[in-house]
Amino acid sequence: MKNFQQSAARILLFVVISFASCKKEINDNSNILPKQEFFDVAYGSEQLQKMDVYLPEGRTDTSTRIIIMIHGGAWIEGDKSDFNGAIAILQPQLTDFALFNINYSLLTETGQNIWPTQINDVDNAFDFILSKAGEYHVNTNKIVVAGASAGAHLALLEGYQHNTGNDIKAVIDLFGPTDFVALYNSTADTILKSYIQVFMSGTPVTNPDDYHNASPLFFINNNTPPTEIFHGTEDPLVPISQSDSLNNRLTAAGILHEYFVYEGEGHGWTGDKLNDTFNKIISFIKANVK
Repeated sequence: MKNFQQSAARILLFVVISFASCKKEINDNSNILPKQEFFDVAYGSEQLQKMDVYLPEGRTDTSTRIIIMIHGGAWIEGDKSDFNGAIAILQPQLTDFALFNINYSLLTETGQNIWPTQINDVDNAFDFILSKAGEYHVNTNKIVVAGASAGAHLALLEGYQHNTGNDIKAVIDLFGPTDFVALYNSTADTILKSYIQVFMSGTPVTNPDDYHNASPLFFINNNTPPTEIFHGTEDPLVPISQSDSLNNRLTAAGILHEYFVYEGEGHGWTGDKLNDTFNKIISFIKANVK
């Protein structure tokens, strides 16, 4: 009888422990935050001050880092939807990152939204994301900012000039302008020159401050975050010399960076080279934003 009671007690103890473990596992699973996506979230009152938000499953305030994406379009066109394909590729590979894909106010043919409207909008988008850190459960001290063309220019400027808290840990630059004076002087296209004059409220001679302040090249310092640069040798819109200059300045300053040149490619590329670009971006982010 005594042996039977001891055996029964052991079985009961096993059942209690197993039940407690199962209950704990159930409770732990119930605390895992689900994947969520929000579209056209307003970060300001203007029509284009919107963003799409992609929050991963299982995110926490410390482990979930941030990627902010900025579309191109010469500051006069383009939309955050241009990056939808990129998001579909990045999400499965960067599961510990929340993605924020932003729009910003665009220059109009009538001269509205001239510089620095665009970088002010990016600042406002950053401030909004920071204010939502507790609600979204993301780590706002670990940010990547990425962009293409005009969006890359804004990403570089945000990372170099506006990164006062050193929260931006990496910048991804896809063929972005880096020096507005050189961009203006290098083009023989009178229409493009006129467009830049409208956007920058004058020429490099009549408005040198804006040309300087809009150029990421001149804001490299010891706190400049790691930067990854991509450019095609035959880019007809943003000369590769813009990225060459950035590469040279980063090298001289001793800033960790990578520079990839695609021979014969223009303002963007497709196929295997685009796949190569995404693979390099994913590797760079994983290596530099831990």
